[in-house]
Amino acid sequence: MSESLTPLIPAAPARPVPATGWLDWVARHRVLVTLAFFAVFPWLMPYQSVAINILIFGLYAVGFNLLFGYTGLLSFGHAAFLGVGGYTAGILIAQHGAAWWWAIPAAVVMAAVVALVMGLLAIRTRGIYFAMVTLALSQCVYFLVYQLPASGGENGLRGANVSDVSVFGLHLNLLDPMQKYYFMLAFVAVALLALSRILASPFGGVIEAIRENESRARACGFNVERSKLLAFVLSAAFCGLAGALYAIHLSSVAIETLAYTTSGMVVMLCLLGGMGTYFGPFVGAALFLVIQDVISEYTENWQLYVGAVFVFFVLFFPKGVWGTLLEKLRHDR
Repeated sequence: MSESLTPLIPAAPARPVPATGWLDWVARHRVLVTLAFFAVFPWLMPYQSVAINILIFGLYAVGFNLLFGYTGLLSFGHAAFLGVGGYTAGILIAQHGAAWWWAIPAAVVMAAVVALVMGLLAIRTRGIYFAMVTLALSQCVYFLVYQLPASGGENGLRGANVSDVSVFGLHLNLLDPMQKYYFMLAFVAVALLALSRILASPFGGVIEAIRENESRARACGFNVERSKLLAFVLSAAFCGLAGALYAIHLSSVAIETLAYTTSGMVVMLCLLGGMGTYFGPFVGAALFLVIQDVISEYTENWQLYVGAVFVFFVLFFPKGVWGTLLEKLRHDR
């Protein structure tokens, strides 16, 4: 009897799939949204040079965030990769007459190679020991570069001039700050697209599993050491690209680029913006550089005030400015 009645029982209507909110849409199209914002960003800043610096140091913080925010490894040696990238590109352009389209990839590769050597020595340590080993190795890189005749020693490298570029028939004058900004933005766009693909890949899931619970990730069969080493090298590649762009931007490379203070600064940028977030590093770079630019007009002791602002944000925005904002938006949905 049940069989005869079955056709008479209407099927339950399918429940409509709830529409995803705008925040989910932004997350799915984060590269597009980020680049759309940066397309108009220089018009929002008082000086185009500040906008360029935010792009470059934001990219530097993106590289660091891949290791710190997504893999859970705190490094105090990332200035080595920024500096090696800058010096590689600068030496090739200033002293060997290399074209920018050779110098920039060479800088990325050299930073990755240095990271591979450093990583093989440091990656088996954990916690504060990893941070101290990377700091020590970074200082070794500092003094090696300092001793190189081509580096210019304490005077730094000069003459890395790239005044104009031609790409697919498009001519850009890099003496114009606005054109230089969009030239830099093209490389940042490629880097952000690469980062998005990395995070969406199985490898991205592995490094986040390592961050959450390294022992469990190892128990699940993942090669933790190899994954951390690869994350370290990829992180350095992003930083090397930032260093190359910085050398072209300033037409020079200061030896302070390799100093431990530059490693400490990127930790501050990442914490200010929000570690483990896609856009957070740029928020941190913008906050730091804009505050520095404004306060330095009134006092030479701007570091004191920037430090006080940093303490304020750490106390009241423990997940960083961008991270805290995202958490609030998700909670309010």
